[in-house]
Amino acid sequence: MNGKLDVKVGVDLEGASARIAVRGRVDVRNVQALYSLAHRANLLAPGFDITVDLTAATAQPEVLHELRACADGQYLPECAGARRTDCRLHLATSDAAVHADSGWALAV
Repeated sequence: MNGKLDVKVGVDLEGASARIAVRGRVDVRNVQALYSLAHRANLLAPGFDITVDLTAATAQPEVLHELRACADGQYLPECAGARRTDCRLHLATSDAAVHADSGWALAV
């Protein structure tokens, strides 16, 4: 795989939510794109519930840990914008399994 992500963003203005559905391998380099998309959705309508859906993706364990920390703390890190931003961030994963041979966590 070449590190590219297949990402679809859906915004429900009536339901005050956005979903970022991700396919591919999320690593320390391309996770910045997910933060950027979440930041843009948050700018569109502050207070929206923003879900990063990784159920069809794999992620490096440290990236998955970082995304969970952001979701638990309800913020986007500084790299997503000019400064740390409050955000109603949620992470959709299934039970994450770590592939010992590749160092990837599978969120399926």
